[in-house]
Amino acid sequence: MDLIKETARRKTFAIISHPDAGKTTLTEKFLLFGGAIQTAGAVKSNKIRKTATSDFMEIEKQRGISVATSVMGFEFTGKRVNILDTPGHKDFAEDTYRTLTAVDSVILVVDCVKGVEEQTEKLMEVCRMRHTPVIIFINKMDREGRNPFELLDELEAKLQINVRPLTWPISQGQSFKGVYNLYKKGLNLFEANTTKISESIIKVSDLNDPELEKWIPESFCRKLREDIALIEGVYEPFHEETYRDGLLAPVFFGSAINNFGVKELLETFLTVAPSPDEREAAERIVRASEPAMSGFVFKIHANLDPNHRDRTAFFRICSGSFERNKFYYHTRLQKKIRFSSPTQFMANEKSVVDESFPGDVIGLYDNGSLKIGDTLTEGEELHFRGIPSFSPEIFKALENRDPMKAKQLDKGIRQLTEEGVAQLFIQHGARKIIGTVGELQFDVIKFRLEHEYGAQCDFTPLRFHKAFWITGSNKEMLDEFLRRKWNAIALDKEDHPVFFAESEWMMKTAREDYPDLEFHTTSEFKTEGSK
Repeated sequence: MDLIKETARRKTFAIISHPDAGKTTLTEKFLLFGGAIQTAGAVKSNKIRKTATSDFMEIEKQRGISVATSVMGFEFTGKRVNILDTPGHKDFAEDTYRTLTAVDSVILVVDCVKGVEEQTEKLMEVCRMRHTPVIIFINKMDREGRNPFELLDELEAKLQINVRPLTWPISQGQSFKGVYNLYKKGLNLFEANTTKISESIIKVSDLNDPELEKWIPESFCRKLREDIALIEGVYEPFHEETYRDGLLAPVFFGSAINNFGVKELLETFLTVAPSPDEREAAERIVRASEPAMSGFVFKIHANLDPNHRDRTAFFRICSGSFERNKFYYHTRLQKKIRFSSPTQFMANEKSVVDESFPGDVIGLYDNGSLKIGDTLTEGEELHFRGIPSFSPEIFKALENRDPMKAKQLDKGIRQLTEEGVAQLFIQHGARKIIGTVGELQFDVIKFRLEHEYGAQCDFTPLRFHKAFWITGSNKEMLDEFLRRKWNAIALDKEDHPVFFAESEWMMKTAREDYPDLEFHTTSEFKTEGSK
């Protein structure tokens, strides 16, 4: 197959937002338009027993939230669309940060009632760092929310990005009439429809056309004309290049639960969003059009299928084509491995695929040889950057409640921490300390250990303030520090020493007493050299 043609067909993006903004619902509607599913299941609806297609873990179905990134692909108007639906909850932000390394663009969902929330600002910061192009979808227009212009001002101020509306709402809440498409000059009238695709688009070449008043009341027409004139006068015109450079975010309005404004978003996205292009490795820039295959693992998930004890590595292809049963070079282990059944995803449905192209995210069956951040190539020494572990904020010691299940507990906790659900530190060769960003992760670990591994555990809180990775060229000073602070030292999964500081003061003292040592709050130093 033509590599360049196949690469140009692909659009790989993440949907990100604050919890409850409607991210998973929007993902479902994209799948509905792509023909990948026939009816959409409301995530928290009690009437619809079918839970959202992308929420496949048992705990997600119980709580109605996404706690892990899921990958879905479908074909739409000749394009291959790969969606990564990410957790919105801040306790699982690390999973989202890692996912953002594997996509070419992002759709950011904002709730029109709540506006920009703290978690949204953090996610946008990661997008800015990577110059990832962003499209904003303002959701829930069928509810009484904030003034659209006010929302645009808030987006610019809090997310530090220029915005440009490409669709505009005609009123909102009870009197919501629909949206006007500034990009294609069309009017889409609103009718509440949660599960099917509806078509009621009226082409409007001129907003001053009296025909417009047949469809919407005269007062709404007047307001729409005023708003559009203001938009054209105040906001800079939409240019694809500015958007692709991550400097301008097009804005769409709609209601994902009612299927409204979603098609305009999807069609425009497929027209303007970038296809896979180039990626930065530690050694050089890798172009998608290069014939030699390269890519990296950004996520690992154990037990995607509860009936089989499996471990799946999510692998993003950056260049060349990935072929089934071909040997690839594992740059960390420096050995060749092959995969007999690489899979592509449709939420919890998987199918074996013979050949995949740049932009595709495939599942590789893993027997323990793959870790987050690993690179596979056709022989070249490459290491793709930007998948660090961050310093956790909550620390607890793992206690086994059933001595007969010690093996299951050990295997389970190692697999779950390799997935990136939390971080595992081993102290004095035996004590297991779990570090997380939020409390909810401990619930997930406990639930999954019990249901997937048959192991029961408790957690004892520890009074640590922060974890720091320690490096230093002065070996004597490093050895002395490790010896003196042995009670606050543990090893991470790579056997790197980590120092648990009980307070800011303790950290400050350690820095003063050991000036030749460096204390890092992220594990990225391992690939980038000491900072």
